[in-house]
Amino acid sequence: KMNEKEKHFNFVFHSTEKYKDYLLSILNKHNILNVEVISDEKIKNEILKKSIFAVVKSGTVSLEVCKLNIPSIIIYKMNFINFFLAKLFLKIKFVNMINIIKNKEIIPELIQKDCNSNEIFNSVYYFLKKPELIKKQLTDVKLIINEIKSSTSSSKEASKILLNYLT
Repeated sequence: KMNEKEKHFNFVFHSTEKYKDYLLSILNKHNILNVEVISDEKIKNEILKKSIFAVVKSGTVSLEVCKLNIPSIIIYKMNFINFFLAKLFLKIKFVNMINIIKNKEIIPELIQKDCNSNEIFNSVYYFLKKPELIKKQLTDVKLIINEIKSSTSSSKEASKILLNYLT
């Protein structure tokens, strides 16, 4: 849908080398235009710097996107058994670190059944048509990152914690 409605957008998928050809075959099968599939990390970082929006899986890449000040939504889907066990043992409402820290949805999450092409399209399209939502997300994310940012390196912080336990 987005590809048809917004022909002036370029869509870039970052994939592992293992799944790159598979993803390309799906895109070609559905005749989806103005799209690229990349697997190189350096290229990914350069493309992210030029991006106006990102759809990312939960994890470190979502923090990279936040740090680069790119508005986004989070997608995540796991098999039913893993999801059931996670729900049973983990008492968290969110999968994204920013949302977990604030215990509030700052970055929209499409999880499990909501992680489908229609919901992803609708969420992205909604955000792109509401610049005030993008501005709010970026402002909130920046505040959170500044709250959790350390003045020293993560290895120094980890060393301090370990020293406290050892002494």
